[in-house]
Amino acid sequence: MSIRNDKELPSSATSHTELDFEKSIEVTVDHHTREDQEPAKDDEIGTDLEKHLTRKSSKGSKKEDFVEKYPLSDLDAGLVGWDTQDDPLNPRNFPRKSKLFILFLVSAITFLSPLASSIFAPGIPFVNADFHNTSQLLGSFAVSVYILGFAVGPLFLSPLSEIYGRCIIMNMSNAFFCAFTLGCALAPNLGGLIAMRFFAGVGGSACLTIGTGVIADLFVASQRGKAVALYSMGVLFGPIIGPICGGFIAQRAGWRWDMWVVLIVAVLLTAGLFVFNRETNHGVLLNRKTIRLRTELQRPELINIMNNDKPAAALQPEVILLNGITRPMKMLLTQPIVLLCSLYMSFLFGLLYLLFTTLTPVFIQTYGWEADITGLAYLGIGIGSLIGISFVAKTSDATIIKLAKLNGGKYEPEMRLPLCVFFGFLIPATFFWYGWTAQYKVHWIVPIISLIPFGVGIMGIFAPLQTYLIDCFPQYAASAIAGMTCLRCLFGALLPLAGPSVYDTLGLGWGNSILGFIAIAFIPVPALLFKYGIIIRERYPIRF
Repeated sequence: MSIRNDKELPSSATSHTELDFEKSIEVTVDHHTREDQEPAKDDEIGTDLEKHLTRKSSKGSKKEDFVEKYPLSDLDAGLVGWDTQDDPLNPRNFPRKSKLFILFLVSAITFLSPLASSIFAPGIPFVNADFHNTSQLLGSFAVSVYILGFAVGPLFLSPLSEIYGRCIIMNMSNAFFCAFTLGCALAPNLGGLIAMRFFAGVGGSACLTIGTGVIADLFVASQRGKAVALYSMGVLFGPIIGPICGGFIAQRAGWRWDMWVVLIVAVLLTAGLFVFNRETNHGVLLNRKTIRLRTELQRPELINIMNNDKPAAALQPEVILLNGITRPMKMLLTQPIVLLCSLYMSFLFGLLYLLFTTLTPVFIQTYGWEADITGLAYLGIGIGSLIGISFVAKTSDATIIKLAKLNGGKYEPEMRLPLCVFFGFLIPATFFWYGWTAQYKVHWIVPIISLIPFGVGIMGIFAPLQTYLIDCFPQYAASAIAGMTCLRCLFGALLPLAGPSVYDTLGLGWGNSILGFIAIAFIPVPALLFKYGIIIRERYPIRF
């Protein structure tokens, strides 16, 4: 079965803007699967489920209402599926309250983990004083190394969740996160703190990696928009709220209490997930059912219906794990679209964490602020991000629908990109404005206001580019996003390390201006992809 609307219906990797757009396009069902649209066998989270579903749409309704038919058991043919369409063991049939509570817990830990990446930033001066550290580079690395853990974790946590289930991997990873957050709070020296922060980041990446899969497991496509929106709030605003809270805590209770507060909340949420979380991976649940029925019925030939068309070799755990690790890197290196989008988003992510690590010393040294109020310097980014995501939510789908009508009703992924050019101009404008006003010690409110365009710009670029990757590579969206995430987190961890030395050498004015000039070089990327994206996709087909 294939969904024909000039794009596949993605599963776990789908953004809320894309899911909302699906409601605006007629979805038809073609029972003759086209070879070039066949779902990937072992990549997309939820792909195996999606290809066994039957969807029907109401053409007369403005809002698509998907009726999904799930694969049922056919023991005569040796196939194990769900007992009925209303099987209570199917996560899509969990009670509504149970689904919403699981969503709340997953969204809450997804808010906390990114928050932990930046809550530490305002407390760096206290860390340096406690550990007698005079290197601003090492102080910055203590913040950004957490993001390095975000780069490493998804490469193996995602395939492990496909082998053993989302519930156990998320629970174990959250416990891992708690253990190393405790290590951060008790770190005896700066080296130990950096090591603990890295491993805490690895554990904290599980919710980012697995959370979208949980949403795809629990909710049908027509219900996912709001679920993904709630889940995404933590990813977007956790890193921005972190420094605002962290500054007050570090000043009044000490920097270690930043970690203690994160640990206390993490333990409560992890305990809640251990008690109330349930396995939601359809493939894993049916595998367990198949194993049980083989024993109960003494029929060793029974197989999971979702694995019926897969070669036995592809089902081996080591093959799934190897593909999960290598395929994102292959896409990053062999697909120009993935590489260009990833470089742009990675540079922006690096700039974001550069600001996270440098705003505190800038406002302490330039404006004489106390550490407890330096978190307020991040409000500009937060306000801008809220404006940006609101603007994208209101205009993205309308722009696509308009362009599709002008294109004879045919949708192309590149239609998501035009507004990115406008948002791209806001990034260099921010760094010129912020750098020179801070250099000349203009009133502190001005550099804070100057960061608002950055928040608007990063949200206006990030959301469309990520969704563009999903649209371009529906069969391998999880791998494309994983490759982008890995590179993005590397930039987020390493670019801030260059900030202190650049500012010391060139000053805030020219130091930030250099970043602004680099940002200018990236502005044409969405325009080039808008014009040549189709040609590039045709010239560089995926061959795995």
